[in-house]
Amino acid sequence: MAKFNFSNFKESLNGLTKRAKNIKVKRSDSSRYSKGKRSAASDQSLGWRIAKYGFIGLLTFFVVCVIAGGSLFAYYVSSVPKLTENKLQSTNSSKIYDANGSLIADLGAEKRESASTDEIPTTLVNAITSIEDKRFFTHRGIDVYRIMGAAVNNLRRSSTQGGSTLDQQLIKLAYFSTNTSDQTLKRKSQEIWLSLQMERQFTKQEILTFYINKVYMGNGYYGMKTAAKSYFGKDLSDLSVAQAALLAGIPQAPTQYDPYANPDAAKERRNTVLSEMYEDKNISKEEYEQAKATDVSDGLLPLTKKASYEPYLDNYIKQVIEQVATDANADIYSAGLDVYTNLNPDIQKYIWNVYNTDDYIYYPNDSFQVASTIIDVTNGRVVAQLGSRHQDENIALATNQAVQTDRDWGSTMKPITDYAPAIEKGVYTNTGTTVYDNPYNFPGSSTPVYDWDRKYYGSISLTYALQQSRNVTAVKALQAVGLDYAQSFLKDLGIEYPEMFYSNAISSSTSSADPKYGASSEKMAAAYAAFANGGTYYKPSYIKSIKFEDGSTKSFDSKGVEAMSPQTAYMMSSMLKQVMTGGTATEAYVPGTFNAAKTGTSNYDDDEYYKVQKESGVYAYLMVPDETFVGYNTKYSMAIWTGYKNRKTPLHDSDLDIAKQIYRVTSSYLNQMYGAGSEDFDMPSGVYNNGSYVFLTGSSTSNVYTGSLGTSSSSSSSDYGQSSDSSSSQDSQQYGPDASTNPSTSGSSNSSEHSNSNTSTAEE
Repeated sequence: MAKFNFSNFKESLNGLTKRAKNIKVKRSDSSRYSKGKRSAASDQSLGWRIAKYGFIGLLTFFVVCVIAGGSLFAYYVSSVPKLTENKLQSTNSSKIYDANGSLIADLGAEKRESASTDEIPTTLVNAITSIEDKRFFTHRGIDVYRIMGAAVNNLRRSSTQGGSTLDQQLIKLAYFSTNTSDQTLKRKSQEIWLSLQMERQFTKQEILTFYINKVYMGNGYYGMKTAAKSYFGKDLSDLSVAQAALLAGIPQAPTQYDPYANPDAAKERRNTVLSEMYEDKNISKEEYEQAKATDVSDGLLPLTKKASYEPYLDNYIKQVIEQVATDANADIYSAGLDVYTNLNPDIQKYIWNVYNTDDYIYYPNDSFQVASTIIDVTNGRVVAQLGSRHQDENIALATNQAVQTDRDWGSTMKPITDYAPAIEKGVYTNTGTTVYDNPYNFPGSSTPVYDWDRKYYGSISLTYALQQSRNVTAVKALQAVGLDYAQSFLKDLGIEYPEMFYSNAISSSTSSADPKYGASSEKMAAAYAAFANGGTYYKPSYIKSIKFEDGSTKSFDSKGVEAMSPQTAYMMSSMLKQVMTGGTATEAYVPGTFNAAKTGTSNYDDDEYYKVQKESGVYAYLMVPDETFVGYNTKYSMAIWTGYKNRKTPLHDSDLDIAKQIYRVTSSYLNQMYGAGSEDFDMPSGVYNNGSYVFLTGSSTSNVYTGSLGTSSSSSSSDYGQSSDSSSSQDSQQYGPDASTNPSTSGSSNSSEHSNSNTSTAEE
């Protein structure tokens, strides 16, 4: 390389200077040139200074960030859990406890069979690493390339892609919550550190074996060996390529990729695994095509779920699992939780015995169904719940009718849809207000509102109207408050409708099949509990608290919201107590106790009625699909549904009394064991008693009913069925086909196969 010659450069520079002297320029031009030259040099110098200091600043910032990041990382890992082989091997089963702190279920612990390293076939290893961690055998716990690739992907797309290795996934399963919300910088730092340490202590084969035995495989099964035997009846070594790929794909989302519940999603996931295996040259093209063409159900055994807990707990535990998923964002089968519930085991066992033996109630047959919920009115805690009778004990987490909204709750809707909103809005200021049971059409239509007896009672008190469950007065009350107000009032009590109709004055039917709309045993018990406690609504809760694997805890007590004034709640309780003592619910009354309640009955529409008669062979005078009951005292609220799974199997004759009988024996038990019903409801300020009626302080007494009760007048139409005197405890039920359609707000019918809102006289 030639050296730089300074002498030659100096001579050249002198030559240029001499030639410059021979150039004639004006003074002014020369001055401008000189100034420009100095200015350019100055700008160049300033630019270099800015660049220099900018670089120094960036370098300093980078060094500070590295030091700070390193210090923060060191701080986070200073409290890292101890890495142990036992922790890596153990199953993160969740334990469920009752309200007394007694263990009632250990989900997952018993459904696990570990595989040894030599039992794991190469095909399964290739399937796992191809889909989860392609560089598993070359990295040392973390994969920088994968992390960078995930970061680039997440910047370019709206979806997120993880950069975790198998090591990190295993550490997360063993030590930390899998919730997205829990993926903090501290947790990530500890996860990385433990992954690095695990690589130093264990071989790749051992780490992969830990992972294969640790992962949750859906349906309560842990580990791929357990899944292989449960799903296919095979050892791991006997799995086909398609089966190995299916198992390898499940851990990412066990519920989503469940081959039984979601076969299409499971197949798509399996094919993705196969594609990655082919791309990595782990299988041949022939093997790939053959496995891809295999039906996802090929070799699958029938799924059997034998519950690990007592049968009477099944419905309740199902709701616990759902609340863990929704409120804690966790999979109870893999999160390693200690879940403390609100279950009272004694009450739960009692109602189980009431439903499943003949020691308390006479049931017409084993197919007759009951669903009920019991709630602590002071806090919304669900202390007991059953969704069926004679449930198949071989089916775990079966359908829980107690939380389903597909059946009609009839006149049990009247207190919360019609009368309570009317009192809250000021339509009624005392429980003795005179109301009129007379010929009346659904608002905006020419369709008459009838009761079962086709009788009108004329002028009666508000209390008597509710006590005898008259339909006309209920619809009038709803009209007075308005559909929008009633809809909002119900929403504050946990019951929603996509839209309301005047038929909802006497029915819980909705225009939508979405299960969030309508009423259920759970929802009704919670809504009526607001009457009992002075107007506060508590969302039903099955869980008291959860202790997570990292030692943190979370409470799940429901925070109450004011749904109505204490005055409204007390006035409703005053009227509903009289339903128990002299109205439609007398058969449920336990003498000497303070309980309030409402009965309900749904019905068949005209077309259904005759079809049900023909198909069932039942020609009884009284024939309905649903009979319901909601009752409460100062401690507990209980909502009961009775009927058959097949709605077209009718209830008739003595079947109609079973819901009331169940409440009577249960409330008697609750009174004996817990004193429930031994205290009357507290009267708030702002109301006072005058005779059998309750008045708002300062309200007018001019509209109070003072006449005698017991008279009724016939409607202009011919009487239907047998008449009823005013003292009858039988609610106003429509049992026959002579019902009019309930119009919607537009005057059209609002009926469907599973909705009874198209009948006007059907409600109890």
